[in-house]
Amino acid sequence: MKFFVSLWLALLPLSGVLGTAVPSKYVLSSRQIPKRASRRFRRGLSPSSVSLEDYFNGTDLQWFGSIQVGTPPQNFTVVFDTGSFDLEIPGVSCTSCTNQNKFNGSASSSFQDLQSQSTITFATGVGVDPVVNNDYQLKLDGVRDTISVGGLAAPNISFFLITHPFNSDPFDGILGLGFTVGSFFQSLVNQGLPALFSLYLAPQGSEGAELTLGGIDSTKFNTAMQFAKVQANQDFWNVSSSSIAVNGQTATVLQAPQSLTFDSGTSNLVFPPDITEAIYGLISSDIKPNSAEPGTYGVACSEVPSLNASIEFTFTSTSGTLFNLTIPSSELSVGPFISNTSLCQTLINAQSGPAIVGASLLKHYYTTWDLGNQQLGFAAVNTSEATNSTSGQSIQSSSSKSTIANYGKNLYFVLVPFVLLLALQA
Repeated sequence: MKFFVSLWLALLPLSGVLGTAVPSKYVLSSRQIPKRASRRFRRGLSPSSVSLEDYFNGTDLQWFGSIQVGTPPQNFTVVFDTGSFDLEIPGVSCTSCTNQNKFNGSASSSFQDLQSQSTITFATGVGVDPVVNNDYQLKLDGVRDTISVGGLAAPNISFFLITHPFNSDPFDGILGLGFTVGSFFQSLVNQGLPALFSLYLAPQGSEGAELTLGGIDSTKFNTAMQFAKVQANQDFWNVSSSSIAVNGQTATVLQAPQSLTFDSGTSNLVFPPDITEAIYGLISSDIKPNSAEPGTYGVACSEVPSLNASIEFTFTSTSGTLFNLTIPSSELSVGPFISNTSLCQTLINAQSGPAIVGASLLKHYYTTWDLGNQQLGFAAVNTSEATNSTSGQSIQSSSSKSTIANYGKNLYFVLVPFVLLLALQA
């Protein structure tokens, strides 16, 4: 099994952290949409949904869907990532991109070559095979063209063409859904799309995974959606959790408020060591660090069926009430280590830095990422609707108070947008 980790782990070269590989500030307070603009937006683009496919390899790794780039449009499949900002897809000059669709700029009348090239060298932190200290290079060209998703077109968007990758996956690239200057999603909002999107990351065996731009698919859930305020002056989708518990039991360090970064491009969890140790201590004393691959933990695979432990995160809703989000015990193991198949890796990796919550939790909820109101919504999934949702979906944009109301095999799909954000803005 392998899974994505985040930038701060991914950028750990053998000698230390890459000091230059940092993103521009992504400040949530700057996202607030003026009321006058909100009225104008309601007369603009209508919500649209895109079906997603689950990339499953022993565990749910990534969800990807179709986009179009250029004029006339060329088709690609991408991971939709809430933790990044840009599009990266292979270009025709990538001779080693044998399994991916490749973008041909010369075939697009709206294509612009920005005449910028980047070479990024970094160390991976990918899952169990192995966790750290693999150096890779990724080469990219900066370009500009029209990007379309679900019939919603954003013209003149800067993005990157991959000219040399280090791995291959069943999808072509990544499209970041971050709301920053010149981004795909910001362009749609500027055209009048309501400033929110929703995700359902249906797990293996379920159907109906989708991204809805500009609205909410109410067929996916039948409970009230709980919204939590996104922390202001933060870079990403950070929400404060007041406590963490396992089967209702907690520890001192878990009762302190924690800033959790929700990231659809991360498949599991990455927490600071003290939080990781405290959670595992409440689950089983048999979960131990795997010294062969620092940062990971494991337990004998024979013990996994007996690990009956749910991880619960408590939040305060925008209405002031408390609510919990739960990771069920079925998520505790992501599968055997390649180097020791009798030892199963557990879902939390430990590393100093931000606490990141990925699809281990997100796939159990329908989520709405409300940029206009700076809040993140969660509703328990309506399993019967999600499993059989093939037509007749009810798409709505939010109203009144909420007027404008995601670790796979290939690390660059999470890494590159963070590293290269400054390149296109230079």
